[in-house]
Amino acid sequence: MTLSDWIIDLVLLLIVFRQLREERLTARTLLLPLAIVGWVANSYLHHIPTAGNDMVLVVVFASIGITFGLCGGLLTRVRKVNGHVHIKASAGAAALWVISMGFRLGFAIWSTHPSGTASLGRFSATHDITSGQAWVAALVLMALSEVVVRLGTIVVRGQLLVARDGRNKAAAPARRSDTYV
Repeated sequence: MTLSDWIIDLVLLLIVFRQLREERLTARTLLLPLAIVGWVANSYLHHIPTAGNDMVLVVVFASIGITFGLCGGLLTRVRKVNGHVHIKASAGAAALWVISMGFRLGFAIWSTHPSGTASLGRFSATHDITSGQAWVAALVLMALSEVVVRLGTIVVRGQLLVARDGRNKAAAPARRSDTYV
């Protein structure tokens, strides 16, 4: 692992820890994590191998990322304050992110040690995974899908909250006038 790998992992962890305090949902809230995983994808994801069972590996890891992202998005507190959507990562949402980041970091470290390299080689040969790039693609797409789905879930929940609040405000005067009629 290079110094930039460690910095990227640390920054991604800090983003979620920053969200442990409530903040207004803004473009910056969305764009910063997307920019970071976009940069990581651009730096590490040169192609997605499709030979052997490479695509199966990629789909499984991306599916895990989607699941973690959905759960993280659902575990994030979304509420409306003074007409604006505010979010706050719950301990559960932060824990999911730390677990997934820890897995990817641990995997990267383990895979560079002789025992990890040998075990990964045996597993790859046994399961017809044809290259190290398949593992890179799987891990990067896992992180990318987790971030995109988590943020998407939060945005959708925020939009539903705004729409529901708008319907309630529109319906409130009608109920009052019905009551007095």
